Amino acid sequence: MRSKKKEKSNIFMKIAVVTLFIMAVAVVINLAPNFVINSNKNKMSVIINNNDVTDSMKYEPYVGEYDVVYMATKDIANFFDQDIFYDNVYDQIITTTDTKVAALPLEKSQMYVNSSEVKIFGTATKKDETFYLPFSEMKDVYNIEISYIKDTNTLVIDSLNREQKKGNASGDISIKYKPTIFSKSLDSVKRGNSMVVIEEKDGGWYKVRTNNGIIGYTKDVTNIYTVRENMEEKKQVDGKISLVWDYFVYTAPDRSGTKIDGINVISPAFIEMVKLGQGDIDNKIDADGISYIKWANSNNYKVWAMVSNNGYQETTSEILNDYKLREKMINNLVNVALQYNLDGINLDFENVKKADKDMLSRFVIELAPRLREYGKVLSVDVTAPDGSEDWSECYDRNTIGRVADYIVFMGYDQYGSSSSKAGTTAGADWVEVALEKFVNREEVPADKIILGMPFYTRVWEDDGEEVTSFVIYMSSVDKYVPSGVQKQWDEDLKQYYVEYSKDGIKYNIWIEDEKSINAKFDLMDKYKLAGAAYWQKGFEPDSIWNTIKARTK
Repeated sequence: MRSKKKEKSNIFMKIAVVTLFIMAVAVVINLAPNFVINSNKNKMSVIINNNDVTDSMKYEPYVGEYDVVYMATKDIANFFDQDIFYDNVYDQIITTTDTKVAALPLEKSQMYVNSSEVKIFGTATKKDETFYLPFSEMKDVYNIEISYIKDTNTLVIDSLNREQKKGNASGDISIKYKPTIFSKSLDSVKRGNSMVVIEEKDGGWYKVRTNNGIIGYTKDVTNIYTVRENMEEKKQVDGKISLVWDYFVYTAPDRSGTKIDGINVISPAFIEMVKLGQGDIDNKIDADGISYIKWANSNNYKVWAMVSNNGYQETTSEILNDYKLREKMINNLVNVALQYNLDGINLDFENVKKADKDMLSRFVIELAPRLREYGKVLSVDVTAPDGSEDWSECYDRNTIGRVADYIVFMGYDQYGSSSSKAGTTAGADWVEVALEKFVNREEVPADKIILGMPFYTRVWEDDGEEVTSFVIYMSSVDKYVPSGVQKQWDEDLKQYYVEYSKDGIKYNIWIEDEKSINAKFDLMDKYKLAGAAYWQKGFEPDSIWNTIKARTK
């Protein structure tokens, strides 16, 4: 009997031991993550905007002479400037931010910020086939606070346009690796000392950053206060953009005493590229131009001066491919914008070589910050995707749409002057296909796209051997439609169409009028675009402004 009782007792003992072992394993498994810290003590820790990005760095930053902290351009591209650029012509690194363009010649203790020379400790340098910038010397360029904490080998970087909160330790406290009392302690903070408060977690825990650059958790935070607010960019124009181009050859028209209903931006043809001018511009803002600007201001229109390259392909190519020429032209544009208090620039570069696509983007990348520094807007005109090399494939719409304030889709010349086939200037179906490509394929934000609409169309003539065309204004369409000829509505194009013959010649006209323009506004609304633009003032009947006013409220 005793033997059996003893045997039973041993069995229960074994079960109890096994159970305790399983429970212990479960506790270890549950608590283990609270003690695992993925860090390399021999590697510099990098904290950017309260995120530990150490494992995401392609190259480790290092501290050089004069305690300058260097960071690889590939990492700067990842976290601060995806458009950072090595200029092999002048052996320099060019980096841009919202309001700054900085050029750093290699191995020289200087940089040029918005064309002004700045002396720096350290140099842009090349090390093991990798470019590095003296990052700690560039706080004003990147608008950051930066500190290197030697005791913990930690680099801490905060963007000054982001919210930051701080709080004080309510006692002598430990900072935990995870938000649980069982977690390993990472750092300690003395009573009353401050910490950056990153966020409040469930259970009364706070995620914090200590003065040692250590990120962890504590419940013991008091007196939380805001050091700085998020900086939100305010748009120059509230609501939909409604822009009309006002083209002239020599001097601005006299529009005193008039008003254009339904617009809030006007883009006069004030500035042109000078052929073979190496960055010089032809500024057409004379006395009449000054009066024009006063008229626009009195009607609360923003003035975005149109800058045309006049189709000068070779001159455009020369400027785009040379940083100093780009800089010269940009400085000229900024100076004119400041001199005449313009509200922005509308960049209209056409007939650009496909080979210059990336350098056209560079021009936009370097122009945008210079204008934004003074609160000026940059809009850039582009054509529909999937056209000819010099007309369509020369634009990187994704980059332009990301960098510029607005990208203007010139939604016209579906069939233009070079076409040997008669067709519409801007069928709604074609415009919509292009918009879908802008938004879905090119990934241009819809709220940055302005849809350009034509105030003109074409009369097509077919004599049986050749098809030619000429432009007619929207205001004069009826003059070209003989009495008795019926207009036919095309539901796909959202346009009226007429066809007739006279003296052995066949005529075709796809009509732009209030109804076709309304259909284009429907697309603006459907895709939630930034607004609309109209080419050009003087081509339209007065009645079109009532339509525009109603559709852009």
